[in-house]
Amino acid sequence: MITIKQLRYFDALARHRHFGKAAKACAISQPALSIQIRDLEGHLGINLVERRPNDVCLTSEGDEIARRAGNILAEIRDLMDYGHHAAGVMSGPLRLGIIPSIAPYLLPRMLARLNGTYPDIELKLRETLTATLIEELLRGELDAVVAALPADTPETESLGLFEDRFLLATHARPDLDERKRVKPSSIADENLMLLEEGHCLRDQALTYCANLHGRSGRTSDFGATSLTTVMQMVAAGYGVTLLPEMCIDVEVRDERIALLRFTEPQPSRTIGLLWRKTSPRKQDFIALGELIAEVAEELSGPCAMRFPGEAAQ
Repeated sequence: MITIKQLRYFDALARHRHFGKAAKACAISQPALSIQIRDLEGHLGINLVERRPNDVCLTSEGDEIARRAGNILAEIRDLMDYGHHAAGVMSGPLRLGIIPSIAPYLLPRMLARLNGTYPDIELKLRETLTATLIEELLRGELDAVVAALPADTPETESLGLFEDRFLLATHARPDLDERKRVKPSSIADENLMLLEEGHCLRDQALTYCANLHGRSGRTSDFGATSLTTVMQMVAAGYGVTLLPEMCIDVEVRDERIALLRFTEPQPSRTIGLLWRKTSPRKQDFIALGELIAEVAEELSGPCAMRFPGEAAQ
């Protein structure tokens, strides 16, 4: 009979594509993992992997079994979550993913509020790119993800939390009037400094520019891994960038940087919370979303969105 342990081991092998790394992730020896994979193949009557000297390649049947095993393991985690959290809201472990262009600015205040409001929660954080977070969410390795929307898949549900407007960050000049609003068309002739490929913030900036001009405009060949690096390049006069408003307090501490607000309609991104539709913890996620929206209101700039059914003030 196929066991959950075998599915978990095969899921690790499918992700790492290496017996040694998969065994380490599962905290067992490599021979033990190999035996369990062979037993699984024996129960199914098919070959799941093509064994090579330095790596592993899944067969076409192995790819399908890996997908189904991932779904089964996610359902099992949801079942365990239901049992662990049926007694109350926001208690026990909660694995939260968050993208790099949000984490440094939101987390410090959010964690302080969370610890004071829900002392029984055991928050485990994971910061990386959106695509990776969504994959880990679908596999059941994360419970929820804070990211820029839309980032939905057919298997996930999302809740919009707040709008985060973009400002134009540029090198400060004596003749620059920061009180004047800048027209979006002014970006066309500027050297646009962006994060490296894979960051949703880069995609949002390029999409905004393309929508305005029918093209992406001139972008720098330099791709940064952090907003701090981008802002230092702007301060040195190498170009401009679109800066989310929630980042201002942390990223703009240099007198060489000027911030210009755009004319209406101002560009913005919607920050939201995502979770699996099958998760039994929706009430936890709504409570977490409400807390994040409250924290966002305290940050300079972002305007929190009202939740469905909430009356206008």
